[in-house]
Amino acid sequence: MKRLFDVLVALVVLLLSSPLWLVIALLIKVDDGGPVFYLAQRVGLRGQPFRMLKFRTMVRYADRLGGPSTPDGDPRITPIGRWLRRHKLDELPQFFNVCSGTMSLVGPRPEVQQYVDLYSEDERAILTVRPGLTDWASLWNIDEGALLKGSPDPERAYLETIRPVKLRLQLAYVRQRSFGTDLSILLHTAIALVRGKGACPLPLAVESGCVTCRE
Repeated sequence: MKRLFDVLVALVVLLLSSPLWLVIALLIKVDDGGPVFYLAQRVGLRGQPFRMLKFRTMVRYADRLGGPSTPDGDPRITPIGRWLRRHKLDELPQFFNVCSGTMSLVGPRPEVQQYVDLYSEDERAILTVRPGLTDWASLWNIDEGALLKGSPDPERAYLETIRPVKLRLQLAYVRQRSFGTDLSILLHTAIALVRGKGACPLPLAVESGCVTCRE
């Protein structure tokens, strides 16, 4: 049922958003003339690597100029990329990943291999479910760039302050996942995107096992 729901929703979103794709592609091309899309290497279900599709928001060869953590103000982010990230439009192409089966609508956000290599035995349970576009951790961490902004070492800040909480929330989802939970997460994600801020504050999300959210 989850897989069928994923594909149907993804197809509808891709169809309805198709005119927007043309606008975004044109803006990216006008911005710096580079490729419209970026294929990000990520780790998926059962630890299998896959390519996650995104609209390109950074300068070409950005991965050679810094690490995977990108705070607001990172000079690698292009002007149009900054706008796309603010509205989460850079993630739209991942609905193709949902259709292909490498991702789900709801599930732990896929990580890069260097962070997966740091998983403990318990944390590897995250790899037993298909990675998703959103989950409780994504809602808490909806503006990661702002959390990292101003840090002298974004990588260290991510590993020490953001990653431990993300893992705790992702493991809570893995343990409690259900179709009803997925619908709740999708609803709160829609609310968060409209409001422009996270819909699930950290303290209650963690203490309640991510079952409920404070508005």
